[in-house]
Order: sequence, then structure tokens, then C-alpha cells
Amino acid sequence: MKGLLLSAALLVSMSAFAETVTVGVNGMVCSMCAQGITKKLKALQVEQLVVDLDNKVVSFSTPDSLKVTDDKIKELIKDAGYAVTDITRK
Repeated sequence: MKGLLLSAALLVSMSAFAETVTVGVNGMVCSMCAQGITKKLKALQVEQLVVDLDNKVVSFSTPDSLKVTDDKIKELIKDAGYAVTDITRK
């Protein structure tokens, strides 16, 4: 029974996120870059934010209630001093 409850809770938790957004960032090379970008994106109240410096990619999940446009993402990344190369959504 516990396994069933845990599985149901996990499904509810996962469904609370509308999508996962992955953003390619040109010029992001160090941990200070990652901190600046993280600070800008966290202001949007995104979840599960991960910065991959090796691949120059930032990914995060957005809650169902949060609609983040590509233009807003580009604006925030630009404000942090970087350029967006691409944005994908799943």
C-alpha cells in the first residue's frame, strides 16, 4: 500500500510541472556565469534549475501556473550578459 501511495504522490508531483525548458547560452563558461544566470531565472520561480557549463545549457521546469515565453527567457539571459542560442521545450 505504501508503494502505491508513494507512486501516486510522485505522479501528482510530476504533473505539477507544465514543461521542461532547455536553453543554450552563448558565453557561459564559469561558475560565476552560472550564478548570474541562475539568479535571473530563479526570479521567475522556476524549479529544478540545472546549469551544465560543459554543454553551455541551462534547464528548468515550469509549474503549470507559470507561463514563461521565449522572449522573457531571452530578455533575462541578455540582462545577465549572455546570448541565447536556442530554446527547446518538452
